[in-house]
Amino acid sequence: MTLRRRFTFFTIFWLIFILILFNIFVYLFVIKITIRSEEQLLTNKVNILLEDPRIDHLAGLTATDLLRDYYNVNELIRIITPDGKVVNSQGSDKELLALKTAFSTKYDTGMLYIDGKRVIYMKVPLYEGQQVIGVLELHRKLSMLDSYLKVLVIALTITSVGAILFAVIGTYWFTSRLTSPIQHMVQTMREIDRSGKLRKIELGSKEQSAELEQLARAFNQMIEKLDRTFARQRQFVADASHELKTPLTVISSYANMLKRWGRDDQNVRDEAVEAIAKESQRLQNLTKSMLMLAEAEQEDWLKLESFDLVHLADETADMLHATFQRMIRVHTPKTDVKMMADKDKIRQLLVILLDNAIKYSKEPIDIIISVTKGTVRLSVADKGIGIPEHDMPHLFERFFRVDGARSRSTGGVGLGLSIAKRIVDLHEGQIDVFSKPDKGTTITVVLPHKK
Repeated sequence: MTLRRRFTFFTIFWLIFILILFNIFVYLFVIKITIRSEEQLLTNKVNILLEDPRIDHLAGLTATDLLRDYYNVNELIRIITPDGKVVNSQGSDKELLALKTAFSTKYDTGMLYIDGKRVIYMKVPLYEGQQVIGVLELHRKLSMLDSYLKVLVIALTITSVGAILFAVIGTYWFTSRLTSPIQHMVQTMREIDRSGKLRKIELGSKEQSAELEQLARAFNQMIEKLDRTFARQRQFVADASHELKTPLTVISSYANMLKRWGRDDQNVRDEAVEAIAKESQRLQNLTKSMLMLAEAEQEDWLKLESFDLVHLADETADMLHATFQRMIRVHTPKTDVKMMADKDKIRQLLVILLDNAIKYSKEPIDIIISVTKGTVRLSVADKGIGIPEHDMPHLFERFFRVDGARSRSTGGVGLGLSIAKRIVDLHEGQIDVFSKPDKGTTITVVLPHKK
């Protein structure tokens, strides 16, 4: 069932339920008010009759004009003596006159039904001194009131049916306007699914509800993000294909050369084996970096733990010093800097930054660690060849190299700084590069200081 039908049915059923409750309330309220008014009218008549001095004596109860002035149509007024005889009566309605006489010494009021017609009554004992000499009975048919109630029921029915019809038309019109942006969104999604091309939803007029406008904006933002993601994926595939093509071409070329001349020429064989081994290692490094970068795209890539950043920097510096025989110095005003982060990823970040510094510099490398205003600042500085200013905006792009030939000679694949940037982003940090050609490069990472 569509949202429009659900909303329409719910509105109609809810309106019908409210109208039923309202009509019942109005009907019962009108009945209560009118009956109370009729009972008050009988009470007033009784009080006036009781003020007549003739009604206090048995002889005066039979006066013909005693009840005449208080009689109305659809009424019966009579006086019954203790022996059950009617000594005075005023009334012309046959159904009321046919009511049985019953003497009672107690005050009584209420309602009875004659052939489905309502009749209210009141019985009041009459006294002469302390002795009950009779009972005054008043009966009044509510014929006029019943006719008014029938008119009220008809009026409530007509207005309720009209309200339901207007509600159906209004709800259908309103839900059509309400769900039209959603229908447009669904059509856009189907068009995207059919054509495979991402499309945005055109925002409607200002009359559109804020919630639907927010939904459309969120959808457009999602489309923009998907578009950027697909663009990055296409670029990544293109760059990866280009990067993989070179070592594979070199390996294939030297393999063919081995087939043709390698069996007889020692120099050719040695050159081919060396080139194949080198390009295979490069291909292995490239594949490893690509897998690592793909893994880094996951939001749950990090495993947070508490560790000492200074101790981690010392360990990394000692490891790379033993591997590359390069001096790496750690500078920090504190003996330890505790922080909450992914220890392995921070170590990997340090290795990437130090590896770049080792490749492109000859002088000692400095690691500077400091803590300021809730942040940890980690800098890796070298005095190498530096980076040209026009290449600075592209440093963190995948497969970007400042100098392709130089980078290839050092085994770089152009993914290290992209991985470093992703590690910093997942830690909600910031990475900046300061460099001057032939004077050196400093890469600074600022991370939140969470203990």
